[in-house]
This record gives sequence, structure tokens and C-alpha cells, in this order.
Amino acid sequence: MSPDLPPVTPSVTAELVEALSPRLRKRLDAGVAKLAARPAVQDGDIVRIAVDDDTDLEMHAPGGVVTSTDAIRCGCLLAPDCLHRAAAACAAPIADRAPAADAVTESVPNDKDAPGQAEAAADTATTEQRTAARALYAAAAIVLDAGTDGAGALLQAEMLRAAHTARLAGLPRACAAAVSVVTAVRAARSADPAYRLADLVGAHRDVLGIAHRLPHATGADLARLRGTARQPYRPDGSLRLYGLFSEPVLTATGYAGAVTWTADSEGRLQTVSDVAPGGPGRATGAADRAVRIGDTALTHRELSRAGLAVSGATISPTGRLGAGAGVRAVRASGVTWHDEPLARLWAVPVAQQIARALDGGHDLLFLDVTLTGTARGTTGDCLLADCDGLTLRLTTAHDSPALPYRDNLRLLAAARGSRLRIIARLAPGPLPRALLLATQHPCDPTSRTDLGLDRLQHADLPARTTPPLPAVTPTVDEAPLYLLRRRVHQAVSGGRRVLAFPGSGSGDSARLRRLGLTTAGDLLDDLHGAAADRCRDAFGRLLPADTDRFARTWLAAAVYTDEVERSLCAAAWTASGQPAPALR
Repeated sequence: MSPDLPPVTPSVTAELVEALSPRLRKRLDAGVAKLAARPAVQDGDIVRIAVDDDTDLEMHAPGGVVTSTDAIRCGCLLAPDCLHRAAAACAAPIADRAPAADAVTESVPNDKDAPGQAEAAADTATTEQRTAARALYAAAAIVLDAGTDGAGALLQAEMLRAAHTARLAGLPRACAAAVSVVTAVRAARSADPAYRLADLVGAHRDVLGIAHRLPHATGADLARLRGTARQPYRPDGSLRLYGLFSEPVLTATGYAGAVTWTADSEGRLQTVSDVAPGGPGRATGAADRAVRIGDTALTHRELSRAGLAVSGATISPTGRLGAGAGVRAVRASGVTWHDEPLARLWAVPVAQQIARALDGGHDLLFLDVTLTGTARGTTGDCLLADCDGLTLRLTTAHDSPALPYRDNLRLLAAARGSRLRIIARLAPGPLPRALLLATQHPCDPTSRTDLGLDRLQHADLPARTTPPLPAVTPTVDEAPLYLLRRRVHQAVSGGRRVLAFPGSGSGDSARLRRLGLTTAGDLLDDLHGAAADRCRDAFGRLLPADTDRFARTWLAAAVYTDEVERSLCAAAWTASGQPAPALR
């Protein structure tokens, strides 16, 4: 996937790949690799790629997105039936208008819509939705069977076609999940440093789970599985907002910007976002852009430390503030994290904050910690902190070198013994771990630092009174769930064949049962059995694998692993003597 190319909508990619002849389809992956290595030059809304010394390919992206097949033009003799157009679409990021559209558009229903919405929530999936869900499940099962190495441009295009069909059938959540799978597969195949296997596993679990449950769902469950194409903004009158912090946004799908978090006088969280197609430069520069609410000249960086008085406010269910024509906003004074109403966010017990995040609420944690040192982990060094008797591991929220997260975390490691008030994002796992987003200034309790936008200096740290401790590798008595988890991850990465080798899981199932995880042992046996199940015809030839059975078995193992890990996460955050938070 080339970040120099403009994003292309899924339907365009699927249509161009489908139009290729069988001979050209066999050469598509090689064509994608060749085209992604060619230089690209942007001239306004047009991106030109030098296919060779005599041929150029143009991608017309009005508004930053390629939305039609005619917008990709090639100058070779075989055009428009050439390989280059399809290869360019496959090499480009996948367009997803949702982040940008939600920031500037809104749909405000009125009371007359309530009866119709109630009826829609109580019905069953339509015939088109069931058909789209089955097609999406089949496409996702084939991609899972092939693994990242085998899921080339053809399988990706089939997945994008199924995603486009799901969107047309009114299934935006399923469409978004499918696009996430293709984006992660492309990142894996291109050795993108931002690729994370856990993200691809989660995307596969989401798309298969949604497609499996949707045909039989009803009522509120069906509404959640369908999702919403637009955030349904509702009027909320006048608001007095207080800035909390700002964080940069930099996604693998080619979107960048900033999101500023605020709280109202009742402690409810709202966000103001500016996200659009772009790269790291836009992520760092968006903080100095004016917020898109009313006529205020406040930038995101200023709003994170000031306040806002809004009239005619509209808010989405996720807390995003609308920017409609009727919204008015003026600058107001802010407060420190130690003053009301912001201080009440830190007054919520840690166990309740963890339960809220694991039950689907916002995943921000408001914590008071004491920095104690550093530790070495599988993903790099992390900052250790004491939080009400718990040893908390604080890690970077984004690995991009263009963002100052890692440099700031490294400097904070030198402030051992400092008592700080922080904002972090929960990272579910068997150990208390969170992504550090913002912190109280180490020397000034009335000031704070947005770690993704501001850069700490050595002068910002308190005078060292004790020598720094060396990084340690703490020993952890962890439940052996990893025996099942690693097989779930291996299936996504290497495909069904890596689990089909004789003896590949020998002993793991018995060990899980010995340690009390009987269900995990049974699921592991089923997963290996489904992977190795290949029948032969009357002539002894292998028949095609049952991708549907393997996908169902993998999905059961993935869902089980996810639920057990949620329970382990809740238990890990429970301090001695405190009851574990109840999960719904």
C-alpha cells in the first residue's frame, strides 16, 4: 500500500479487478508491487505515476478521494483494459469517508422519527442484508483460509466487493469491518511498520462475527450489528465545555488530524474533531487549526486548555459535537485538572472506570500515579507507575516517529518519584496496561502536556533526587491462555495450512485441560481438526477445503479468547482487598 497515492473507494477497486482478463489477474500482484515502487507526483487533485519512460497513469481525486473508475486513466496501448489501472487501485489506500464526514455533517432527527426508529429496531434483517452478510462471511472465510501471505490482490478485491455490497444493503458496520481487514492485510504484505497482528485478528473477528449473527438477529441486537452510516446528532441545548486534552489522529487508511476532548459541567465527555485525508504532517498541524464549531477562532491546542460556551449544540451518541449552521460558540475560561468539574473525572474509582471501558463505554482512564521506573516488554520499554497499589505499565499511544509520544515517554522515565495526574487509554490484557495520552506537567500542577502534540524538554523535569533504576523485566504468573491465542493469531497470519501440520498442537490441549481451561482445550482441538480436515474424491485427489467450517471454528476460539481476556483484564486492575468490577 503506497501512502503517496490518493485513497480509492472499495467499489472502484472491485470493479477494476473484476474487469481484468484471467491472464492479467494472474499478474495482478506483481503489477501492484511494481507500480507501488514507481514515483508519484501530485498536481492539485491529480496524482501522476510514471509507469515507464513513455507511459503515465493519472489518478483524479477531487476532494482527495478517487470515487469512479473513470478517474483512473492510463496512457498505455491496452488502456482502458490494461493491468495498470487495477494495480494502481490495489496499491492505493482504501477510502473511508466516515471519519471526515462525521466531523462536518450531521443528521438531527426529530420526535416524529421515534416511532419509525422503534419499528426499525424491532424488525429482522432484509433479504438483501442476509444475502450481503452471507457473501461477506464467505469472502472473509476465504481470506482467513489463505492467511496474509496468500491473500493477494484478487482476494482483497473480492472482500472489497462484499464490503461494497454490504454498504448498499444498509450494513455500514460490516462494511467498515471488512475494509479494516483488507487494510491490515495490505499493511502486513507490504511490511508496514504500523502493522499489528492483533489489529488484524480483531478485524477478522468483527467481520465474521457480524456476518454470522446478523441473519438471525432481531431488535436492538440487529440495530447494533447494522451500525449507522452517519452519526445521528441530537439537539442538546446550551453547553459549557472545559478543555481536557488533544490527541493527534493518524490512521492506516490515510486519514489524519486531531481530536480535542472536553467535559461539560456535569462531567460528560464530548469531542471536537478535525480529521481528513492526510499524513503525519496533517496530524501534527491540525492542532493549530481553528475548531469547526461556530465562529470561534480557538485552535484545538488552545481549546484543550481553555473552555467553550456553545448554544444550539448537537451531540452524537459517541459524544461528538456537531458543527451545523445553527451552532454558535464563543471562547470561555478553562480550569485545571484539579478544579471542578474536571476533578470529578479523577474521583471515579479505578475499578469503575475499567468496568465502564470493558462494557463498551469510553476507554479513557483518569488516574493519579507515581512514576517508579521502566520495564522491558515485548513491544519495547514501558513506563512503570504505582496506581493505588497496582503496578501500571504506561506505553506510547502511537508508534509513528513523527509524533512525540515515544520521546516524551523516555523523558518522563527520568522523573521517577513524581506524583502525576494523567489521562490514558485502556489497553486490555492480563496486566494493568494503558496508553499514555496526556499528563500533568512534572513541575507545574496547574499545567498539562498533550504527549502526542507537545514536546517535553529536560528543563521541564524536576531536579533528580534519586538515581534512575535500570529497566527490569518483571515476572508474571499468567494464565496459559496464550496456548490458544497464539494458534488463533497463527491462523490469521499463515492461514489454515499452518494449523494442519501433524503434531502442530500436540500437548497444548492437554496442558490447557490440566490447568482448568477445559473449554480452551476443546476449542484448540476443534481448530486443528477443522484445519486438517481434507477429503478426497474417488480418484484420490484432494477436494477443496471447507472454509466455512474452519471460519466457524476459528471464530468460536477467537470470541472465547477475547471474553476470557476481558475477565483477566478486569481482575488484573483489581487492587488487593477490592472487589473485582462486575462485567455485563
